[in-house]
Amino acid sequence: MREHGMSETAIAQFERLYDVWRREEASSWIREEDIEPLGHIPSFHDVYETINHDKAVDAFAKTAFIKLNGGLGTSMGLEKAKSLLPVRRHKAKQMRFIDIIIGQVLTARTRLDVELPLTFMNSFHTSADTMKVLKHHRKFKQSEVPMEIIQHQEPKLSAATGEPVRFPENPDLEWCPPGHGDLFSTIWESGLLDVLEERGFKYLFISNSDNLGARPSRTLAQHFENTGAPFMAEVAVRTKADRKGGHIVRDKVTGRLMLREMSQVHPDDKAAAEDIKKHPYFNTNSIWIRIDALKAKLAECNGVLPLPVIRNKKTVDPTNPDTEPVIQLETAMGAAIGLFNGSICVQVDRMRFLPVKTTNDLFIMRSDRFHLTDTYEMEDGNYIFPNVELDQRYYKYIHDFDERFPYDVPSLAAANSVTINGDWTFGRDVSFYADVLLKDQGKPSYVPNGEYVGPLGIEPDDWV
Repeated sequence: MREHGMSETAIAQFERLYDVWRREEASSWIREEDIEPLGHIPSFHDVYETINHDKAVDAFAKTAFIKLNGGLGTSMGLEKAKSLLPVRRHKAKQMRFIDIIIGQVLTARTRLDVELPLTFMNSFHTSADTMKVLKHHRKFKQSEVPMEIIQHQEPKLSAATGEPVRFPENPDLEWCPPGHGDLFSTIWESGLLDVLEERGFKYLFISNSDNLGARPSRTLAQHFENTGAPFMAEVAVRTKADRKGGHIVRDKVTGRLMLREMSQVHPDDKAAAEDIKKHPYFNTNSIWIRIDALKAKLAECNGVLPLPVIRNKKTVDPTNPDTEPVIQLETAMGAAIGLFNGSICVQVDRMRFLPVKTTNDLFIMRSDRFHLTDTYEMEDGNYIFPNVELDQRYYKYIHDFDERFPYDVPSLAAANSVTINGDWTFGRDVSFYADVLLKDQGKPSYVPNGEYVGPLGIEPDDWV
C-alpha cells in the first residue's frame, strides 16, 4: 500500500480490517439472542406535525450534503461512475443521476436561500468523470467547500491464501474500496469537517448517489436538531422484497442501536432476521450526523472507527466469474450508529428510498410510473412498485438492456408484476398489464409496436 502511495490512515484502517478478519471470525455474528427488535419510532409524518416550519430552514442552513459516489456500477456492466447513467428524460433532455442530484441541490439553494454545499465521496475510478460534470455545469458553483473527497483503496485478498491477490492482466483489479464505511476515515483525512465548522455548519446529511429519493429535507434537518441526537438513521418499513437487507436492532447489553447486515446473521438466525414482522424496519443508508460529535469520535479513534467487518466474496474480475475468488474487507457507513450514545432512527416513506442496484430497478425508474418534476423529485402515485424479473442472460448489463429497449421501456401503469424469460426486444409504445409473463421462445423474439402484454404474453389481435 505504501508503494502505491496510500496514506497511513488507509493502511491503519486496512490493518484493523485484516486483523479482525483473521482473528475474530466468531465475533462477527450479531446473534438473535443478543439483540432486541427496533420498537416503534417516529415517522416523517409524526415529525412534520411537531416542528415549527417557519424555523425549519434554520437547521437546514447549517447542513452540508455528502453523496457516496465511489461505485462504478460493475454489476450492470458499467465502466464509469454509476451516477453518470441516464435515468430518464425531462423536457426532452436526458437526465443522469448526477443531473438530478445537482437539480435537487440547486432547487433547495434557490427556494430556501441556503448554501447547502454538496460534496461527493468519489473513488479513483469515478473522480475524473464526476468532477468534469461538476466543473462544466452552467449553474452549479461551489468554491469554499470541496466538491469531492477521495475514497481509500485496499488490496483484494485471495480467498485461498489470505494474501493480496495478483492479477497481471489488469493490476488495477487487485485493489478495491473498503466499503462506504470508509467515508469516515476519508472525511477525517480530508479536513472537510474543519472547513465546514469554520463556515458555521453543524450537521451532515449523507446518502447514496444511486438513491434519488434521498433529497435534502428541512423537515428532517429541524427534527434532527430538535432531538439533540448525535446520529440519526432514516429507516423504512420492510416488505418481502427487503427481507434480505440490513436492518437496525438494539443491543440487549448496551441498549445501543446497531446495524445488522445479512452477512452478520448466523445461519441459525436467518429465519428470524428475515421475519419482517419481528424486524419491521430496514436501513436506507441515509444518515444525519452532528459534525462536532463525529469529529470527537474520529479524534478518539485516530481517524479509524471500530466498525464491524463485512467479508464480501467476489472474483478478482467482478465481470468474469471464472477468475480467482477473492475477499474484499469492508465496513458499512450505517454501522456507526452503534458508536454514539443517544443515536436515533426516523421512519421515512418509500419516496425517500428509490435505489437503482440492478437493471430491474432501472426498468421501473425509466417507466411511466415516474414523473420527474421541475424541482427534480421522482414522483409516483403510491411508491408501491411491481416486482420486475428480467432474464439475467439478456438484461443484466446496461448495453444489452438498452439494445432490447431501443425506444423506451414499456408502460407499467397497469402492471402488477413483470417476468421476462428469454431474449425479447421491444418496439414503441408497448403496454404491460396485470402479471406480465413472456416465455423463452428459444430464439430472439420481438414485441411489435403498440402491443399489450399480460399473463398470457402478447395479446392476440384477432376477434374471437
